[in-house]
Amino acid sequence: MKKVLIFTVDAGYGHRSAANAIQEALEIRYGNECEVLISNPLEDERTPTFLRETQYDYDKIVNNMPDLYRVAFAISDAKVTTALTESVVTVLIFEGMRDIIRSVQPDVIISTYPLYQVPTHIVKTVYGLDIPYYTVITDLASIHQFWFSDLVQGCMVANDIVYQKAIQNRMTPEKLHITGIPVHPSITMEKRSKQQLRIELGLNPDLPTFLFVGSKRVERLEETIHIFNHYGKEMQMIVACGNNRELYDSLSENEWHQPHLLYDFVDNMPELMNASDAIICKAGGLITTESLASGLPIMITEVIPGQETGNAKLIEENEAGFWVHDTLGTLEALHHWMKDDRALMKMHAQNAKKIGKGDAAFTIADFIMQAPPVTKTERKIPTPKLVEWFANNHINWDS
Repeated sequence: MKKVLIFTVDAGYGHRSAANAIQEALEIRYGNECEVLISNPLEDERTPTFLRETQYDYDKIVNNMPDLYRVAFAISDAKVTTALTESVVTVLIFEGMRDIIRSVQPDVIISTYPLYQVPTHIVKTVYGLDIPYYTVITDLASIHQFWFSDLVQGCMVANDIVYQKAIQNRMTPEKLHITGIPVHPSITMEKRSKQQLRIELGLNPDLPTFLFVGSKRVERLEETIHIFNHYGKEMQMIVACGNNRELYDSLSENEWHQPHLLYDFVDNMPELMNASDAIICKAGGLITTESLASGLPIMITEVIPGQETGNAKLIEENEAGFWVHDTLGTLEALHHWMKDDRALMKMHAQNAKKIGKGDAAFTIADFIMQAPPVTKTERKIPTPKLVEWFANNHINWDS
């Protein structure tokens, strides 16, 4: 049995979701041939509180200080800053990561978070562990330099855009694999038709169906819903507020003119996507990837500068939807989608399907199961410089 350890983090939704998708694909395809554990090293009790809580403050920073986030993203995407950050993170999580690896004794390690690459490499080096280590990049276009490290045995990327950026950052081409970003297998394993899914959801099987996805990071969704709700042609709307209770309460009191379903939080997003004709959302990496994998045209209403700009441009440049910037732009995009028996929307759906790689989780699962086995090696003694570095940072490495 192959033991697979997946490192992830809980900043945003994409990293954890990608990890879950890989785990599900491994268990579906390989069953008893593998044992999969997902772990977040930041949750170790020895990790300083400020670092552990940073992942949960992600939404607050993005919402309340978007300009600061944009500047921080740009500043940190530099070689000197990247190296400094990686050193600091290594000091803070080394012992926790070491103990996780010792406890699990994995045959292969996968990471869906970039800052684990250096500390994992140092743990492997110090203790003579010849464990294959792979990263899965969870962004479509705007890629932080943290992701690109030749310390790994392999790197799974979403598309040729990310591949070329990795090459520009001096990654070895042989280590790069274009797989797509892993999404939950249920998205592409759905066998029911859109019409059948709509009937089961209590909707009209024949009406154009639009899915709206919100969260606490989405601000313009309500005004966008207002435009669709008052549009002259008949349609139906599915609204998932993403645990944004304020939005849900406001929409609950809305005067609806179109048939609709309104949810505070959902756990059947793949089902809702497969029941819909198009999606309206922000340009988050996870929701964009899932939408493309579902063959859904996308109307992007909001973008986090820097991190998500590339996602929105990718949609536009591949004619898989619209990036709208204001109320007028939203109305224009909706009109273009609805005219001529929705010809443009159908074309956008075809293009979305082309660039969405719905089977990415299975592709990665197959790759991982074919990775070479662990080679038992004698423990290596760290160099004097590394020993000094451990001592200076009070790291108990020789336990």
